[in-house]
Amino acid sequence: MFRLLPRLCALLLVSGLGLQAQAQPAAPAAVPVGTAFAQRKAIDQALDFVGRVEAVGRVEVRARVVGFLDAVQFKEGEPIKEGAPLYRIEPDLFEAAVKQAEGALERTRAAELLAAIQLQRAQDLLDKSSGTVVARDQARAARDQAKGAVMGDEASLQTARINLGYTQIFAPISGQIGRTSVTKGNVVGPDSGALTTIVSQDPIYVTFPVSQREFLRYQQGEARPDRSKIGVRIRFQDGSEYGQIGRVDFVNISVDRATDTVVVRATMPNPAGALRDGQLVRVNLQAGQPEQKVVVPQSALIADQGGVYVFVVEESRAKIRRVKPEPGGTGTDAVIAEGLSGGEVVIVDGLQRVRPGILVQATPVSETASRI
Repeated sequence: MFRLLPRLCALLLVSGLGLQAQAQPAAPAAVPVGTAFAQRKAIDQALDFVGRVEAVGRVEVRARVVGFLDAVQFKEGEPIKEGAPLYRIEPDLFEAAVKQAEGALERTRAAELLAAIQLQRAQDLLDKSSGTVVARDQARAARDQAKGAVMGDEASLQTARINLGYTQIFAPISGQIGRTSVTKGNVVGPDSGALTTIVSQDPIYVTFPVSQREFLRYQQGEARPDRSKIGVRIRFQDGSEYGQIGRVDFVNISVDRATDTVVVRATMPNPAGALRDGQLVRVNLQAGQPEQKVVVPQSALIADQGGVYVFVVEESRAKIRRVKPEPGGTGTDAVIAEGLSGGEVVIVDGLQRVRPGILVQATPVSETASRI
């Protein structure tokens, strides 16, 4: 029996060690995450604003004489050249007014000629001591009155001819013409309002308000760029970018008291007519030389009450790094002003499973995407 005791003790020791091994918890598995590098890139010094497209030339076409509209001579919405005929008002009454003014002028010219002859006769008689000074002065006054009548009738004829010219309405500028507010057969006149509108197309303005903060930062900068060299790019509401580059040509001399902003205007080429008067666009100003900045994907950013942070992978563990992103960003990337120096591995995928200090299995997002 004493020989069985060592075997029994050894068996109990092995059993106890087995139970202790089963009671110890297993090490936690690493959480798979997608990662990307915080990269240093050359970033243009750009600012984004909301702008409005405005035509350089905008004209409301109006009738300057009263009459029946005889013809509409353009197609709505089409490009039009300066001097092209737009409307025609019945000219008959105005042609008659011209002839009437011509007849009145002929009569007053004949009266002026007769008055001049009578003045000459009165002067000859006075020189021969056969006439009187009174008769000569009366003839001179009659001649002057006739001359004044001629000048008045010449002005009346000129007015009649101008009014006749107003019966044909031409395009004052080149551009694109809108819809007509009247049709043939209606009576039009100065009180009819705008018959149609013409807006110029190329070039075109883009105006946008700049806050006082941004404007002062630009004014106080040590290397302030020449505003005529500031590149202006615009994006449409669907996110697509306009292919032409404009230049700033005007900064308003006063600040809008309601919004505390300064209105800035840029001139944009518009050869294809893609920009339309009144259109809302995003304006991007690019000034100065590109600067090296740290860039990470927007998907890496997390916000809480303490600000913005990202998870970085250090020694296979997730750690919080507080960052300060710059406003705007560059598309799908965020520009980091403070918190990262470049080269860090940041988590961009699987963030919902990540907690500070946990083990992670980092896989670059490009590899993750290729496996899916």
